[in-house]
Amino acid sequence: MTPADMAVLMARAMPDARPWSEAEFADLAARPGTILTGDARVLVIGQVVAEEAEIFMVLTDPAHRRTGLARDALARFEQAAREAGAIRTILDVAADNDAARALYDRAGYVCIAERRAYYPRPEGDAVAAHMLEKRL
Repeated sequence: MTPADMAVLMARAMPDARPWSEAEFADLAARPGTILTGDARVLVIGQVVAEEAEIFMVLTDPAHRRTGLARDALARFEQAAREAGAIRTILDVAADNDAARALYDRAGYVCIAERRAYYPRPEGDAVAAHMLEKRL
């Protein structure tokens, strides 16, 4: 998957967010410890530093949601992180993102903290971020 493909997928998957540019994806992909799993329909992107993996985003094309692709890409990310020496994975998710919360709950992630008013919403008050963790 090229950085251009990643930028297109993000624009489709997150139309209300500021899209990352092809250059931003290229820069991230070039960093040591970066893990990318998925294809043109789904992408899990994150990084391993020491014994910790952090997932930066999980993107699923709207036409392919609820098909198990994100679950499979997430499992592949976790396996790659484990192989890179990570003993835990962390991420944050908007408290109102029910689909993502369900994905992470089923995958065994647990909430370890909350950041109040973290994600701004154009239609109102900012939403909390739940920080999640999974021991690998």
